[in-house]
Amino acid sequence: ARIISLVPAVTEMLFAVGAGPRVIGVSSFDHFPPDVERLRRVGALVDANVERILALRPDLVVVYRSQTDLIAQLGRAQIPTFVYAHAGLADITSTLRDVGARAGAEERAGTLAAIIERRIGVLRKRFATGPRPKTLVVIGRNAFALRGIYASGGVGFIHDMIVAAGGDNVFADTKREAVQATSELIIARAPEIILELRGDPIDEATQRKEVQTWDTLGSLPAVRNKRVRIIADARTVIPGPRVVEAVELLAGVLHRP
Repeated sequence: ARIISLVPAVTEMLFAVGAGPRVIGVSSFDHFPPDVERLRRVGALVDANVERILALRPDLVVVYRSQTDLIAQLGRAQIPTFVYAHAGLADITSTLRDVGARAGAEERAGTLAAIIERRIGVLRKRFATGPRPKTLVVIGRNAFALRGIYASGGVGFIHDMIVAAGGDNVFADTKREAVQATSELIIARAPEIILELRGDPIDEATQRKEVQTWDTLGSLPAVRNKRVRIIADARTVIPGPRVVEAVELLAGVLHRP
């Protein structure tokens, strides 16, 4: 009856299956759906506030698998946990079903998961043949500089989204979720399109300046053909029930001239 979620993706799932009214606390990074803005904040991955969590008297706390100390503290307080771990695209719907079962909304979660899987399946079928642009997916870098670049590797939901959307991840052969990519390594991979995924909004002037940062690598096909795109949309970086919308968005960008 009283749920706290430290995981934005699972928070979205809880609301999507109708358990939102039972959520009493969320993480510092939760912003969707808008209803979460009125809820108590209890920290996040590295700064969970145990005292605040306990004071809210939860029946269930959603935590990351890596929060081992918090899991142990909640265990000593005899508070049940739902342990979440990042994984691939297929794991989003399986997690959704698990969340629904735990929240007493198994049927609704199953229906929603099936809809998501069907819509993604339609996209996979559409792009099974035809051109697949070589895609660099940047998930982090220093502002206005090509330093500290992290790109999607060949493991995880972001890589899987690109594949479903009809792109070829240039780091698909690197079996990690993230790759620290130097300019030299990016030049060697020669991406035809560069997608930068960001969870927070960005104004047009800043976006133009950030895109221009890539001009220093003018030999890249993506830069030469003006196919550097910044996608500032939380749906692309939160593996929740809106992920199918993210795949549709990415497909539209990948296959637009």
